[in-house]
Amino acid sequence: MAMQPAEIEALIKAALPDADVTIEDLAGDGDHYAAKVVSETFRGISRVKQHQIVYAALQGRMGGVLHALALQTSAPEQEPTR
Repeated sequence: MAMQPAEIEALIKAALPDADVTIEDLAGDGDHYAAKVVSETFRGISRVKQHQIVYAALQGRMGGVLHALALQTSAPEQEPTR
């Protein structure tokens, strides 16, 4: 059974409550998604660790119910100081 975008977003937001999450169904089949996740939690940590946090939030669904997820993660842009 395929996952719905809202379910993916809810899982990520449960682990990262401050996250701005955008989910896109890439193939229209409910199995191939792209996710953009912006969270302060990611500030100062490697991209690999950021992705590990998101995959952990999906609670083992990657590779099973969720076949493919292209991830783009980042910390929010900071306002320039004057």
